[in-house]
Order: sequence, then structure tokens, then C-alpha cells
Amino acid sequence: MKKSLLFIIALLFTTSAFSQNVIQLFNSANDFFKLLQEEKFADAHAFFDDTLKTKLPQESLKKLWSDIGSKFGKAESFDAIQSKAEGAFFAVTVEGKFANGDQNFIVGFNKTQKIVGIFLAPSKKITTYLKPIYVDTALYTEKSTYIGPPGKQLAAIITIPKNVKNFPMVVFVHGSGPGDMDETVGANKPFKDLAGGLASKGIGSVRYVKRTLIYANEFAGPYTVKEEVLDDETAAIAAAKTAVGADPKNIYVFGHSLGGMLAPKMATLSPDLAGIILAAAPARKLTDLIVDQNKFMFEQANDTSAVFKQQLANAMAEIDKSRISSLGTTIKPDSVILGLPAKYWADLNSYDQVAVAKTLSKQRIYVLQGGNDFQVGKTDFDLWDEALNKKKNVTLKFYPELNHLLSPQTGKGTMAQYQAAASVSDVLVNDLVTWIKTK
Repeated sequence: MKKSLLFIIALLFTTSAFSQNVIQLFNSANDFFKLLQEEKFADAHAFFDDTLKTKLPQESLKKLWSDIGSKFGKAESFDAIQSKAEGAFFAVTVEGKFANGDQNFIVGFNKTQKIVGIFLAPSKKITTYLKPIYVDTALYTEKSTYIGPPGKQLAAIITIPKNVKNFPMVVFVHGSGPGDMDETVGANKPFKDLAGGLASKGIGSVRYVKRTLIYANEFAGPYTVKEEVLDDETAAIAAAKTAVGADPKNIYVFGHSLGGMLAPKMATLSPDLAGIILAAAPARKLTDLIVDQNKFMFEQANDTSAVFKQQLANAMAEIDKSRISSLGTTIKPDSVILGLPAKYWADLNSYDQVAVAKTLSKQRIYVLQGGNDFQVGKTDFDLWDEALNKKKNVTLKFYPELNHLLSPQTGKGTMAQYQAAASVSDVLVNDLVTWIKTK
């Protein structure tokens, strides 16, 4: 699933410049290590350029793999997670998981996508999750449960505040890509932070594992956000209503990134919701977000060479293919565009989240955006503001210091910023508590 969603994951898990060239490199790197796992050394050796084939013959590659196995144990999985331009070359970082531990690799590719070098990545300093200071675990309990249809259930946690009756409930809905119930990214767990922070102030919640993480095989063919997000969100709302002590008429959806983009649709599907929270929610088409992210990442690379500019131009041309709003005779539902089925793009592009939000009058709406978010920017917040600021049921707030994971930062970053533990803003948590509890 991680391979097939590299472009869409840009909304939450940006790791590199998202050009089609990079996607192909990611796939090539993953395929190379898969062949090593299967001990198909001749096929793996064919990935090398002529120079590396001479320096590292097939037998030497076989011995290298054997030595790696002796040190780290049986290979379990490999995923390309990051790329960086190095002049005319690309360095792709591959995350390797072995029986005796993890080891990342750096694979160098030339402009013809042949491997020119393989290196063991230096060990990273492991950062661990830090419980926010505003979370008091003595003030709430957590219960494990499942949501979804029999045979395809998803693990979930219902968080219940102690000594509170008829409390509000919040359902957390993920951004793009596979995600666990805490929406873990690096050392950060924004949904866990929010659940604990809200529960410490008398508000319960439901958070669950995203379907694309557990049932990736379900998404091998055509699908839309209905199967990816909406069906499970509806099941989570039902679980929230039946939580012991909860007020079934006071249920909110907290949609993050793609989840926020879809929150207005969720409100129409569940009209008895008390309100929706749009956190770092795109107001534009997903394609526009991906264009911005590509430009930002290319700017961060600080490479003004003609080759690099051409790569950006190629990326823009490839991304533009995702602007379809309907399927025709030449575009089949299972046609792949940026790693996703054409049916997905046609469905999402026919949805106008801002227009839908404007029609909502009974449910309350909270729109929030961080100024240090390099994945969804102020442009989107301004569009929400322009469309909704005159509606009495809408609250809009811009937090200049927050990044995409809703933690305070001193500036915009890249994926590397997400590797350091940082809690969701206490200011944001307090604002949400006040807003939810205000009638």
C-alpha cells in the first residue's frame, strides 16, 4: 500500500519530491530488495549500471547479502521512504526490517534509473513518544474495541473521561495513506495527544486503525474515498454514540488533512452530528496540493540545474493527469494515475468540499490551519475563510506556529521535522475543548 499511495500520502507523509521519476525509483529500489529476499541474485544484479556490475559481481552481491543476513537475521520487509537529489544522481533511502533489528539502506540511481551504489545508512537516534504535559491519564479510561463489518473489523480505542455524565464524543479521521489509530508519524502521535488532552477535560473520543493499513489487498482494484474513509468513519460514529456515558446527540468529527477535506461530506452522510472540525483541510483539489508540495520540495533541494528543472517539469506534467473528473472510453476505472485508480481521482475531483460546507447550517464547523504547515498552506485556509466567515455556525482560526501534525514549530520543515517528538499544541487542545463545550 505504501508504494501505491506515494503521491496521495503527500498530504501527511511527505518524504521527497513527488515526481513520477521518484515514484519509479522507489518502486525500483523496493523491487531490487525483493529480489534479494527471494535470492534471485542474477535478476537483482541486472539493476546495476555497468560500472557497478564490474565492481560488485553477482557472486559478491550474493556474499554481501549473506553477510547482512548473518548480522541482522532474516529479512522481513523493505520500503523506500525518502529520496534526495545528489547532482545528476538520486539517493533513495530504503527502510529495512530484519528479524534481529532494523537497518536502512541508501541506494544510488543514475539518470537511467540504474543502481550505481548501495550503502548502509548510519543508525538514527531513536526518538520516543512523549506524553503531553496537559494529559492526565488518571482522569480517563481507554477501552479496546472493534468497528466495521464482521471479518473486516478494525481495532479501535474508545476514550472515556471519568466522573463525567453526558459528555461529548469526538471521532478522529485520518489523513491520506495508511495510518494507525494514533496517526503515528515518526515519534509523533497527534490523535493520541488529542484523545488524552480532550479526555483530561471531560470529552471522550474514538480513534481507529485506517483500513488501508490492515486490509491493503482490498485496494488492489478501483476504489474511492467511500471504501478508504467514509464507511469506517460512519461505523466509528455509531461506536461513539453507544459509548457508556456519552451524549449521542453531541458527537463531533475531527478530520485531519484528507479527513478534514471529507468532513463536510461526512456531515451530510451523518446529519445528526453536532459538528465537524477541519484540521489542516485542503480547500482546493488534491492535485493542486500535490503541485504545491512538489514545488516546495524542489525549492528545498536548492538545485537550479537544467536537469533538476526538467524533473520538476516532468513531475508537473504527470501530476496534471490526475485532474480528471469523469471516466470515459479511454480511461478505465482501474487505470493508474499517480499510483491511484482513475476512479478515485474522478470521484474526488467531482467533490467540492467548500461548496458542501457552505450548505451546512445545523452542524457547527471549526476550521483550523497552521502557518508552519508545508503540506496544506494558508492559501487553503484563506479559501475556507472567504467562503465561510459570514456563517454563524463557523469558527475559523489560524495558528501561525503549527505544522501539519499540529505541533508548535519555529519554521516550516520536511519529513525530518516529524522524526522529533513534539506534542499537539496545548493552545489548540484548549481551544477545541472550549469550542466543543460552548453551546
